[in-house]
Amino acid sequence: MEFHVSFHLNEKVYLKDPESSEVGKQLIKAAIELIYELGFEHFTFKKLALQVNTTEATVYRYFENKHRLLLYILNWYWSYMEFLVMFKLQNVAAPGQKLHVIIELLTQELPQSAGALNYNVKFLNQIIISESSKVYLVKEVGEINKSEVFKPYKDLCATIAQVITEYNPAYPYPRSLSSTLIETAHYQQFFCSYLPRLTDNTTGDDRAFVVSFLTDLLFKSIRKSDSQVVD
Repeated sequence: MEFHVSFHLNEKVYLKDPESSEVGKQLIKAAIELIYELGFEHFTFKKLALQVNTTEATVYRYFENKHRLLLYILNWYWSYMEFLVMFKLQNVAAPGQKLHVIIELLTQELPQSAGALNYNVKFLNQIIISESSKVYLVKEVGEINKSEVFKPYKDLCATIAQVITEYNPAYPYPRSLSSTLIETAHYQQFFCSYLPRLTDNTTGDDRAFVVSFLTDLLFKSIRKSDSQVVD
């Protein structure tokens, strides 16, 4: 199912809202495609400007640097993922089933495009897997975090943590487990594709393996005692 949604992202991430102009929208769309194709290290504003048939100066009117641009598109993705989680869970009552749905969403192949802006979410998903840690594993992360630019990611983690607590109120680490679940989904998908000896995947089906591993990790971590109510 394809959704047509838009999100209001933190103004601290950009200098000028890309969604406020046609050029800005094209910059984001092209940036997603170029980062997917080239990798973040080889992506430059010069290459982006050439792709959109504009100037580097124009790109710099929207973003201070390529790190902020990456942060912008990742924030859009995390907002989209939280929307999907909330949408898919709205008619699911059992906490255990909700957690299965979340695992499916963290590992599924997303549609080619989504949102009124037609961003390539399939490419964004691969960027998340390969590049997302580069926005927070930086020396300046403490200063960057003061502007609450990681809020969409934190909100998604909080949503998952809430379901974990719903399943087992006695479990003491729901937020830590929620972020671990997300990052593990990324790392295992990446390792399956590029460093398979760092996984135990012998099935030939990368997604099925990651789903199985995450399910085992999650439910063994939050297993209820015999005295607790079964969901």
